[in-house]
Amino acid sequence: MDQELFNLELRKFLKRFGVTAQREIEQAVAAALTSQVITGRETLAVRATLIIPGVLPKLVLDGEIALEGPTPESG
Repeated sequence: MDQELFNLELRKFLKRFGVTAQREIEQAVAAALTSQVITGRETLAVRATLIIPGVLPKLVLDGEIALEGPTPESG
């Protein structure tokens, strides 16, 4: 295996995935805000699944995306 080529191809895939996923998430959140499905103060649960048939059966990454920072406590 050409490790250098593999690393290059993997980075290209991950970059394309990241850029595409960010754009889709931004559009989905904007649409949800417009239709008032969300208020914009939530923290959204997120799950990404990656499968490489015959190599990686399933990789699941869970996380959160905050839409608003914490508010300062009033004294």
